[in-house]
Amino acid sequence: MSLSPPSEKHRFPPTELLDMRKPGVAAHWESLQPPPNSALIALAHRMGIAGIFSSSSTSTTTKSGRVKTVDDEQMALLIRQACTHDSFARRHAAMYPNESPPPTNGMLASLGNTLLGLFTVEFIHASYPHLPTRVLKAATAAYVGHQSCANVAQELGIAPLVRWHRQPSSTMKQAVTYADAMASVPRALTALIYHHRSLSVARKFVHTFFLSRLVDLRGLIKFRDPKLALSFTVEQLGRERPISRLLRESGRGTNTPIYVVGIFSGVDKLGEGFGSSLKMAEYRAAEDALQRLYLTRVPSELVALPTTAFPAPLPKERKSVYDFSEESNSQPIEPYEPFAFPSFGPTASPDKATTTTIGHSEILYGINDSKDVNVVEDLKRPWWRPAPRDPVTKPPAKWVLDKRALRERKKERAIEEGRPQALMGKTMRQKRRLGRILKGRTRRTRI
Repeated sequence: MSLSPPSEKHRFPPTELLDMRKPGVAAHWESLQPPPNSALIALAHRMGIAGIFSSSSTSTTTKSGRVKTVDDEQMALLIRQACTHDSFARRHAAMYPNESPPPTNGMLASLGNTLLGLFTVEFIHASYPHLPTRVLKAATAAYVGHQSCANVAQELGIAPLVRWHRQPSSTMKQAVTYADAMASVPRALTALIYHHRSLSVARKFVHTFFLSRLVDLRGLIKFRDPKLALSFTVEQLGRERPISRLLRESGRGTNTPIYVVGIFSGVDKLGEGFGSSLKMAEYRAAEDALQRLYLTRVPSELVALPTTAFPAPLPKERKSVYDFSEESNSQPIEPYEPFAFPSFGPTASPDKATTTTIGHSEILYGINDSKDVNVVEDLKRPWWRPAPRDPVTKPPAKWVLDKRALRERKKERAIEEGRPQALMGKTMRQKRRLGRILKGRTRRTRI
């Protein structure tokens, strides 16, 4: 494959610059010029993907004596497409309406975004099996979100090579920002690696540039009532009821007391917290116990990713640092058992402790769902009271319906007889409403 001869728009000086009556033509023409192939090839070598996009190469010698390969030209064309945002096509068409628009990274960025989410979610879920769903989404955004992709592109030196246009395509759409254009480049590169090599090579690329960064997950986990969540979780795991115990204290009776409280389930300490009051220390201890459970991490040598189950491609020549073969010892010999508290009681065996799941606890307290009746009722319930076995949405019993009907009959009888003392248990709004009804009936009777 060879490049087409340069067109008139790449000759210098172009005919557009000869007309000095148009202000800003020089800057506009400069923004439409493609980046040099040397900068694109240098970017590929800097990222370690220089030989990924082709399988064979043909070398030619230029007049200056430099050896030039067809692979370099193909790689430059692909990386130039990855660095061209979808908004650039409109600007190019406005300047050169008779020429075909350059290829952009619109579809590549969409595919790369899906691949980034796939690799990140499976990595986080395999490393932290108890992480709540909302925290998993927030961690995924922290690893491969919009701003994270823009930061990776900035660190790789892609900023001088990006071509984009700020003006939106219509008034209903927002303007394209610089961060949008930068974030699309790593996504497009991931899609190109997946298309030209394999899924494993694309996963290795994502793990190298994105998932190797450290993200503090403790700040992403928030609890509305950690004591209630811990009580429900321990109950689901079949452990004893959590009990708070004062471990240490200092400065009682002064302006700056310090209390250290631990939460125990039987003889095992689940968490520990401190504070200037017993209530604050107990709150932090319950929060620490839940974070210890949710942030239990699987050892890196035991993490098994679901995408490794796909069949490996045919052996190819090793052309980049991301072409690797799946080692036989990379898979765990025995399946990893997630962390869980051992259960006690008559069903538990003395030799081996049994484990239970905590999915229901995640549904109730790992999300912020205030519309579910069961969630609202569980949040109102004290942490020391066991949860009811039947859901709140079940139909009321017959004696409850009879009691409600009797209350309504008494209210109607009091209104008919004009006895305001029977309405003393009502709110002020109900008293005023019923008072107006009584006055209206009295007036009708006098007339």
